Amino acid sequence: MKKIIALMIVGVLLFACKSASSTTSEPVKSEPVAGTKLDKSSQVAIKGDWQITSVSYPGSDYIAVNSFQIADSKCFVGSTWHFISNNNKGNMSLTKAGCPAFSSPIVWSINKEGVFVLKIVEAGVKSKTVTQGYLLTVANQTETSFQLIDKIDVGGQKKNITYQFEKINQ
Repeated sequence: MKKIIALMIVGVLLFACKSASSTTSEPVKSEPVAGTKLDKSSQVAIKGDWQITSVSYPGSDYIAVNSFQIADSKCFVGSTWHFISNNNKGNMSLTKAGCPAFSSPIVWSINKEGVFVLKIVEAGVKSKTVTQGYLLTVANQTETSFQLIDKIDVGGQKKNITYQFEKINQ
């Protein structure tokens, strides 16, 4: 009975908590769900320093996407991300010329369904009090690269925005 209830909760959250907007990745409730198991091997594989080498989505030449309510998606190319797998914390920094400078601690996890949960934590705020975050899908994970895929709404149609990560300081 507990497993059925846990599966129903996970199902409802997966369908109800997709980020979507015509020009923005919107935050969703990202509270941990009882019974949701973490994918420790995927998390350990992401440990370390990474850089986003490309951001792609259909219509990227014509449509601007405000990623994570921070900056235009093109500003994330060259951004650096540090993932610590034993406590699911880290940080990310945008430093691209012509874009807003941004740096923040993050809290993250990957569950067994391949859902990457990302919380961007403001300075001076405890991560456990942050209830909004982003749900993305982990894809094509290797030792030196992986992708995070977000679903956005473009003119009433769901489109994938793909963030390509490459390992640095190997």
